[in-house]
Amino acid sequence: MAGRPHAGMSGETVPERVRGALPKGVELYHLKPDGSIELADREGSRPLGAERALLRFIDDGQFAHYLIGDAGTSPERPSNATVKLGVVGPRSAFTPHAHGGEHFVLSLGHAACGLHDEHRDRVTEVPLAPGMLIRIPEMMPHSFANRGTDPLTILAANSGYGIDHEDYAVTAEEAERRADGGTTAAGGLTVPTAAEYRALATALRGIEHMQRERGIPGTTVRERLAARLRRVATALEVHR
Repeated sequence: MAGRPHAGMSGETVPERVRGALPKGVELYHLKPDGSIELADREGSRPLGAERALLRFIDDGQFAHYLIGDAGTSPERPSNATVKLGVVGPRSAFTPHAHGGEHFVLSLGHAACGLHDEHRDRVTEVPLAPGMLIRIPEMMPHSFANRGTDPLTILAANSGYGIDHEDYAVTAEEAERRADGGTTAAGGLTVPTAAEYRALATALRGIEHMQRERGIPGTTVRERLAARLRRVATALEVHR
């Protein structure tokens, strides 16, 4: 039966210290097990509901919130996006990089996202729990790590670029090469000058330094207990 999105789990589940540390433009969604959705950014946290940021979805009582594209997307007005499943190895991290388009990652396990905050000139590490989705703006330097001891499944969506495109993931090494004249401009990027490529490389090296100094963060006792309980719940839900 169709209904209205409800207030869901009481209270905000994204801690204030995490919200306040988010760089400008980064959004963190928590898809809660009771069906409610919390959206957090550096300005605060609020629920997504029928009265806020949700649209009618085919039928009355069903709702949608667009991440890429909008209700008017069509062959004549495409959103030009890719969506893929990814598997991140246990206790491993991607090389820090920046994407040519905005980027969404849904984590189905315990992860961490390192973000360069240009306005505060620092690297912020955002812990992600299962069911959290993060929006990373175009060309924001970042990293992504699996904090757990099992492979981590993610769902990733990008606007504009597939993984074979030269601007899909620009690393520090590639940014330095372009700054030195290897590429003066690439695709539709908004980072065309040598000085901006050098700044990008510096920011990415900063995330690399953080990874070397801190290593990949682990999971807490509570998170490990929750993971075990989640496996039990999955075994009960999946018919054999």
